[in-house]
Amino acid sequence: MTTPGGDAVLRVRGVTKSFGGAAALKGVDLDLYPGEVHALMGMNGAGKSTLVQVLSGIHQPDGGTVEVNAQAQHGLTVRKARRLGIASVPQRRELAMGLTVAENVMLGDLPTRAGAVRWKAVNSEARTALEALGIGIDVTRTAGSLTVAEQTMVEVAREVRRGGRILVLDEPTACLSAEAAHQIRELVRTLRDEGVAVVYISHYIDEVLAVADRVTVLRDGAVVHSAPAAEFDAAALVRSMVGRDVVSQRSGRPAPKDEIGLTVRGLTDGRAVRDFTVDVRKGEIVAVLGPAGDAQSRLFDLLSGRRRPDTGRLAVDGTPVPFGRVHASLASGLRCVTGDRRALGLVPELSLDENLMLADDRFARRRTHRRAQLARRAAPLRRSYGVVALAGNPPVGALSGGNQQKVLLAKWLGTEPVACFLEDPTNGVDIAAMADIHALVDDLASRGVAVLLASSSAEEVMRLADRVVVVSAGRTVAEHDIDAITHDELVATALGGQPQ
Repeated sequence: MTTPGGDAVLRVRGVTKSFGGAAALKGVDLDLYPGEVHALMGMNGAGKSTLVQVLSGIHQPDGGTVEVNAQAQHGLTVRKARRLGIASVPQRRELAMGLTVAENVMLGDLPTRAGAVRWKAVNSEARTALEALGIGIDVTRTAGSLTVAEQTMVEVAREVRRGGRILVLDEPTACLSAEAAHQIRELVRTLRDEGVAVVYISHYIDEVLAVADRVTVLRDGAVVHSAPAAEFDAAALVRSMVGRDVVSQRSGRPAPKDEIGLTVRGLTDGRAVRDFTVDVRKGEIVAVLGPAGDAQSRLFDLLSGRRRPDTGRLAVDGTPVPFGRVHASLASGLRCVTGDRRALGLVPELSLDENLMLADDRFARRRTHRRAQLARRAAPLRRSYGVVALAGNPPVGALSGGNQQKVLLAKWLGTEPVACFLEDPTNGVDIAAMADIHALVDDLASRGVAVLLASSSAEEVMRLADRVVVVSAGRTVAEHDIDAITHDELVATALGGQPQ
């Protein structure tokens, strides 16, 4: 860890911002120093994203001042922020997936001679930019062939090469394996050593305490604590974020029934899923643990009917279900909840209530709805799943990540499923929303639903599952009753398991 010294490269004083009368930022102060990793913590909706958007020039503050290198900045725009060296790497990667790594790193600044691109220089300069940060990625690969961690590294290298000296990293390790997350943390330490000032946003408490020099906590749009990271432990940081103690422990839900609710036999789809077999009893939670992007995402496509596998059989409550037919999967009582709520789960432009009712045939098949009727039907789901909006019925895209995730779960699980497949249900949510979602999953199993849970988090698996199936390279490498394995043993199996 470093100790801030010299002048602040960024100084925020008394910044306020409201949307439609709802205060998102309330007099926020923040100092950022060169060569510092400054964690910005808070629950979803605490104001982190709004503050970052103000610093990036996306939103203009209603009040307060922003200084960069001791110069007050008025009318900060995205272009001006970039010129000042403020860059952001969002959770959703922004690469041109069909272009090479070199082309992405050099995008907007391709070296030319006589109007022709000098491709050797493109590759050479991109390679230099990556190597300066200790990144060993082949610059001739396409961005779409990279892992999520590698894509993050390429984005970071691009922003630093463009002159980024104040770098905002938003959930850079979300849904990564332990090894990939370690690579990102090492990159962050390299950035710090190079004198880059890093604003680090993450919901992973232990990770923040391991990588951050200082921590600023926002709650309800205001700073409630800002101090060196060494002054926090995990419990104190959670209390500061939430305003109370949050306890997440295994529930005392009833034992699973003897009847099988979900049966998968010999499911194979190329090299992504190979001979996957599992039985899930009614009232049981079976977790599939593996690196993010391994078999889990493909399982969503296969079980939901979006994709037809090479081979395999599927049954819900003993009744065979044909693959490749979404309607047949839904009619069987199987509900599949995607881990990518932005691309596949929600319609950001539609209202909260409209998204809640999209899976209800009575509403989905109609072109228009009476607002009062829609609100009346959606209200019980809002209450049951703890969905909170600042005011009224806003577009679902305006909600915090935790509330968006609850809308996604309510949309599908509020339709009385027989079995369900949940893909990373707590991806990108804060610790309070995570505890709420875990309670919802527990309640689902308590009502006799067969739950297949795909997760990249060993902690989540230990908290929720009755059994765990560990996958590597698409193949099952281990299966355990959760009471017969420790957390450390589970992590070791997930990291070191090799297909047999």
